[in-house]
Amino acid sequence: MRVLALVCTLKPSPAKSSSDLITSQLLELFAKEGVDGETVRVVDHDVRPGVEADMGDGDAWPSIRAKLQAADILLVATPTWVGHMSSVAQRVLERLDAELSETDDEGRPAMFGKVAVAAAVGNEDGAHKIIADLFQALNDTGFTIPAQGGTYWNGEAMQGGDYNDLDETPEAVASTNATLVRNAVHLARLLEKSQYPAA
Repeated sequence: MRVLALVCTLKPSPAKSSSDLITSQLLELFAKEGVDGETVRVVDHDVRPGVEADMGDGDAWPSIRAKLQAADILLVATPTWVGHMSSVAQRVLERLDAELSETDDEGRPAMFGKVAVAAAVGNEDGAHKIIADLFQALNDTGFTIPAQGGTYWNGEAMQGGDYNDLDETPEAVASTNATLVRNAVHLARLLEKSQYPAA
């Protein structure tokens, strides 16, 4: 079983990123559940705008898409910018739109049977809306969302500071991270054994 983490920070590598930090924490928990993980910092790749699976020569999305097709669980991690997900996360959702027209041999949308979870971090409010927007789009695309499949951290309003700046992970976040991982793995294993009905 595999999890693909798409880190949607606006900061290219090797800059420190709170989205990358919470992703690393989640992947450590997935590893404890026997699930292999891979991280892609999307901004490091030339993911072109558009809603097709391949937007032409030089588009990096097809290689990321191949990793997604091989994964059982998708994690989308995003910072909060002016109360919304990052533009990079929005682009990921736009590119996933192409999956609506892709089907398996039995007529099911290609993402049926895959689980999606989300993480949002920021020093302003907006995490609940971001996760709601991510879940709506991912569910529309065919992903299945587990119970309590979202985790987040918001800093104190109007005070600055980042998740990266914390001396330790708050207990509420650590507990939510653990629940997210347990439920995602449980659901992915159920779907692996019993796929949705054919179209």
